[in-house]
Amino acid sequence: MRVPLPFVKKPPLVAVLRLQGGIGTSGRMTLSAARIAPLLEKAFRSGRPAAVALEINSPGGSPVQASLIGAHIRALAEKNRIPVLAFVEDVAASGGYWLATAADEIWADESSIIGSIGVISAGFGAHEFLARHGIERRVHTAGRSKSMLDPFRPENPEDVARLDATLDQVHRNFIAHVRARRGARLDEAADLFTGDIWLGRKAQELGLIDGIAHLVPKLRERFGDKVRLRRFGQKRPLLARLGAETAQGMLAGLEERAAFARFGL
Repeated sequence: MRVPLPFVKKPPLVAVLRLQGGIGTSGRMTLSAARIAPLLEKAFRSGRPAAVALEINSPGGSPVQASLIGAHIRALAEKNRIPVLAFVEDVAASGGYWLATAADEIWADESSIIGSIGVISAGFGAHEFLARHGIERRVHTAGRSKSMLDPFRPENPEDVARLDATLDQVHRNFIAHVRARRGARLDEAADLFTGDIWLGRKAQELGLIDGIAHLVPKLRERFGDKVRLRRFGQKRPLLARLGAETAQGMLAGLEERAAFARFGL
């Protein structure tokens, strides 16, 4: 039996929180503020960590959920006076990049995809299909904007204009957040907010990340070779671990794969 010796200083501890997948509220493995909150609390408070490292691999998703998660990270970091380091794997795009900017420093691989600082709304229009098959759409509302962007009706220019204004405001919020978090590190001569993406080295030149590095080597460089890592992350549902999936889980998986596929992943 090993007896801990008093006054023996332990090597530094770093909590590693994995943020993998799309951001939203649907799907058991989707990143949402409600699901990530307990993991954040544990990461910042278990064992007095010297830092919290975020492993990020996300193509984005809901801007609100990304904002809520990012704000929670900042609140805990400032309350506990713990630095936060983000390490990007394949992609930190759109809402995924929003999560990365919650960190004090962002590190990535040379081939990591960074950016996509923009907002998108996509859907389908099925009104011509219904008309060809003799199907009549019947909608009754109180409030002239209640059926805005109904996919079973032709697009209304007023609805499109209203949507464009909403997307523009969310985009402005995103830009303001990136400027607030990255500050003088950003290349002000470059147009960073078109929704474009860059690989790691170029993203570093533009000030979107701080450098090229991988998690374990960087943490050893920063905290010593004996640094201890304590990992946190969402657990896959039992059915998924057993190789079975519900229809909802399969659909969520297809949506996530489609989101990653936008970046060739």
